[in-house]
This record gives sequence, C-alpha cells and structure tokens, in this order.
Amino acid sequence: MTIDSTDFGAAGRSLRSFAANPELRSAFAAPGSPLRTAFAPAARRFVAAADEDEVLDRVVTLTGKGYLTSVEAVGEEITDPAEIEAVVTGYLSLLARTPVPVQLGFDLTAVGMLRSPGLALDNTARILETAARHDSSVVISMERSELVDDILDVFFKLAQHHDNVGVTVQAHLHRTADDLPAVAATGAKVRLVKGVYAEPADVALPRGGELTDRYLELAERFAGAGTRLALATHDATLLGLARNQGLLDRVDEIEMLHGVQPELLRAHREAGTACRVYLTYGENWWLHLLHRVAEHPPTVITALADLADPDRVVFGAQY
Repeated sequence: MTIDSTDFGAAGRSLRSFAANPELRSAFAAPGSPLRTAFAPAARRFVAAADEDEVLDRVVTLTGKGYLTSVEAVGEEITDPAEIEAVVTGYLSLLARTPVPVQLGFDLTAVGMLRSPGLALDNTARILETAARHDSSVVISMERSELVDDILDVFFKLAQHHDNVGVTVQAHLHRTADDLPAVAATGAKVRLVKGVYAEPADVALPRGGELTDRYLELAERFAGAGTRLALATHDATLLGLARNQGLLDRVDEIEMLHGVQPELLRAHREAGTACRVYLTYGENWWLHLLHRVAEHPPTVITALADLADPDRVVFGAQY
C-alpha cells in the first residue's frame, strides 16, 4: 500500500482533532490517567523535562553545544486564577534561577487572556520585567485565529515599554500580510511559523506549496524591514529554498522544537546559522505531543518505537 500526501494530511487533521477533543483531554488530566501512563515514553522525545530543575539542566547542556534556547511550560488554556498565578510565578522562579540567558515562549491564554486581556498584559509585563534583570526575553506565542486581535493588542502595548518582548506570527493566516507593517514597526523580534491550528479556508491556507511560498514571501518582507527574525520551521525544503534565496544570511536564527528534526537543525548550526532549540517542560503534555506528531504524521512510527523501547530517547544525543 502506498501512502501519499493526502493520507498524511488527513492523518494530521485526525491527530489535531484528538488533541482538541475535550473528553480525551479530560481523560488525560485525570489522576492516574492510563493515557498519560501509556504515552509518556513517546512524550519524552518532545517534552524535554518534567520540571524546572530538569529543564534548566537541559538549557545548560544545549548551550554548551552551541545552541540558543527557548523555554515553555506545557499546558492548555487556563481560566482558574490560582493556576494562572502558578504559571506566572513558575516563570519568575525559572528566570531567577537560570544560569544562562533564556528566551521564554508562552500562550497568553496561559497567563490570563481567557479571563481578560488586561490580566494577560499585567502578568506578561511582570515576567518581562524579571526577564530583563536576567538578560532574558519573551516571545509571545500565537493562538487560534479568533484570539489574534487580542494577542496583538497586548503585544503592541507591551512593545511600547519592553524591548525584550517579541511575537509569533502565523504564515497560514490570510490576515498576516496586513498585520506585518504594524508588527515590523515595533522593532520587536518576530518568530515566523506556518501555523498549527485547524482554520477554515477563508481564514488560512492549508499545508502545501502555496503556504511555503507565502512563508518565504513574509520572511523576505520582515527581513527587508530590518526585523529581528526567527524562522521557526522544521521544513527542510523550505529552509533549502531560504538558503538558495540568500534569506538565511538575513535572519537572526532558525528555531525548531526539541525532538523534531534535530539532525537538520544541527546541520544548519554546523553551516554557520544561529540555531535555537525550543524546550518544553512539565506534565500537561497531551496537546503538545499530538501537535508535534500531527505536523509530520510519519512521526507516529517513531512514537510507537519509543513506546516499545523508551531507552531510545537520550537527551541531546542528536544535537
């Protein structure tokens, strides 16, 4: 049987639907969850650490290998005030303890956006102030299309007062080309991603050649505006095109999620491009794991092999 790109696309959509399924998410979060126990060996490839102590050790390891790092506590949309505050204080603690400068990345829905944009603004400002004292920074993640206006509004307000804030933009959204001038005008760092959320056709492009072309066009525009730009992608073909166009000489860095295409990232680092590994940590990894596999459905085979032999996963070995 031959598996073609249409099959992979359908598989990716199925995995994203599992990630968003509230019953599965609740089952994963339940105490003693069989889902958590069963899939934990596969998660270890993509979730770098279980807690703050371990992720700081991972940061030191990768820094010693010549990589930049970004760090995020895994989690999903949060509405409980105590949980929101725990996320914020967790980041403040991590920043106070990190032995080397780091870049934090997180969703605003993890720090209060679903309660109010103002709460997310205040909490992110707290994190940015502590980050600045430790030569560190924050690049705000991007979320579902219906949240983009609120996220950009918070980002624009923060960028007026904090030069260590950046933002993620999604190439698949049709609106991004129109948002670009205002984002670039802030002078902030931009992390350009394809976009992982399932969106209707009138909102976003699907994966494919048209999205690759748009990604490169947006990257050229940001680079032309003098933006500090990170190409956050695991797409070897796209990065090859970027190199052929001379774009890699005009961007700040390439970024990839930990555990995804480590050999490809290492090859770019060895070729002289600054490379960043995006490390996630924590126990609430259901959404993160399924999104990583959905981005490249053949990874299902790797995940199944990891379930059979957890000792295959050795941190940092492929970087």
